[in-house]
Amino acid sequence: MPVLNWIGKDAVVNHDKEVPFRLLKKVKSASVGENSQNLIIHGDNLEALKALMPYYAGKIKCIYIDPPYNTGNEKWVYNDKVNSPKIKKWIGKVVGPESEDLSRHDKWLCMMYPRLKLLRDLLGDDGVIFASIDDWEFDYLKLIFDEIFDRKNHINTLIWRKNAGASNDVKYFGVEHEYILCYARDINKVDRFLTSLSDKHRAEYKYRDANFAKFGPYKRYNLYQPGIDENRPNLQYEIEAPDGSQISIKPHIWRYSKETFLQAKKEGKIDFVKNKKSGQWQIFTKIYLHETGKERRIKPRSILLEQGFTLNGNRELLKIFGKKVFNYPKPSSLIKYLIEIITHDYKDSIVLDSFAGTGTTGDAVIQLNKEDKGNRKFILIEMEDKVAKDITAERVKRVIKKYDYKDGFEYCELDKPLFDENGQINEECTFEQLATYVYFTETNTNIDKNKISKEFIGEHNETEYYLLFNGKGKNVLDRNFLKKINKNGNKKIIYADKCLIDSRTLEKNKIVFKQIPYEVKVY
Repeated sequence: MPVLNWIGKDAVVNHDKEVPFRLLKKVKSASVGENSQNLIIHGDNLEALKALMPYYAGKIKCIYIDPPYNTGNEKWVYNDKVNSPKIKKWIGKVVGPESEDLSRHDKWLCMMYPRLKLLRDLLGDDGVIFASIDDWEFDYLKLIFDEIFDRKNHINTLIWRKNAGASNDVKYFGVEHEYILCYARDINKVDRFLTSLSDKHRAEYKYRDANFAKFGPYKRYNLYQPGIDENRPNLQYEIEAPDGSQISIKPHIWRYSKETFLQAKKEGKIDFVKNKKSGQWQIFTKIYLHETGKERRIKPRSILLEQGFTLNGNRELLKIFGKKVFNYPKPSSLIKYLIEIITHDYKDSIVLDSFAGTGTTGDAVIQLNKEDKGNRKFILIEMEDKVAKDITAERVKRVIKKYDYKDGFEYCELDKPLFDENGQINEECTFEQLATYVYFTETNTNIDKNKISKEFIGEHNETEYYLLFNGKGKNVLDRNFLKKINKNGNKKIIYADKCLIDSRTLEKNKIVFKQIPYEVKVY
């Protein structure tokens, strides 16, 4: 398979392996609620994605990213020339002196490649990733997706109509579209795609019959369908109309076999309609809105015409903030549409956006959960200081209030590395650092350090967590420690190096012993 090469590729192709595993530090003042398992992370998304690996590798169902388009626009709040001080510093450090010769495309590819590798590792086997892009980097992005995800896992490239019309100063074509690349981690494990009916489609179900109480309203679908292979004799037969006449449509090609048609007619699922002008009969099958017990779903299309324009994204932000805070935001209707396709039957799945910007993905997840009573969780990562807290988190905060949403989010900063790039624990690891890691591993929520009391590190869903740590290899769970814990009947998970208590006693006291993790899997 052809692959793309560029200056600096050799330095970044395995750079994701060199990034240490950092901790996530909760900023309580910027968070909303407790124990929501929704995360907004401020920091370089390369380091943030690596920080997520020990907890979320292979667990993300849907990823949406809207990376910088590399158009050269430096006036945008999200510097679109990949020329921000942080990215320049990172590229210089990773690529070395060679970085001075990098073109704009080289820099962009150096930035994207290791991040896409980590995103792939975070996806579940049946997970799907969407990536928005325009013509500036589409061809390059497609090639590195093919390399990292494998070309066979390319599901489709969607065309999103972002606006209607073009400005008068356009020299060639008025560009109304962008692209959305869609890839699977393993296309053989991804379910068939279906999407909910739009209001326009739902309005087509306007007829009622004796089956209404059971199946709801129905729409008509012509039984005659041109273009079907004429060499199928089982689809060639005459049909008797209600007035006894024979309906003749040459060459008598129907969508149903005669047996299927007669059964549908017997069940009252066929409509005969006589044209008032021509006097000819038309035959329709009835497509019911709720025939399967749930509302009918349809195949999504690769050209997205009804999912909102950039203008709608601008209006959303204006309504939320009362002023313009960002250029070219995606409308939440577009992101919600994509997420719903992937998570309709997985309403407790995790959705990740590592270029969070205005937090549209979080907004979309909240809206979708409210609509279908789902329990999806979102993880948003934003690098820019002024964007993360003042726009990303603030928007989600206001949306939570608007929809009276039951969950909040934890706002996190990146903390010190706990494990190095080889997955080995830092020799200077403190009790608090290890407790932070253990608690998040168990609960997917950040520890409240104010609630730590000696070995007790927190409680979540009526389970208590304890950590015995006073230096590597020195920590023993014995009967002396058993005397110190609460006798309240709650389940207790205790981390130590060794356990000297027999299994019967552990079970009697609802204790689960786990060994302290001094290393993590290297991804």
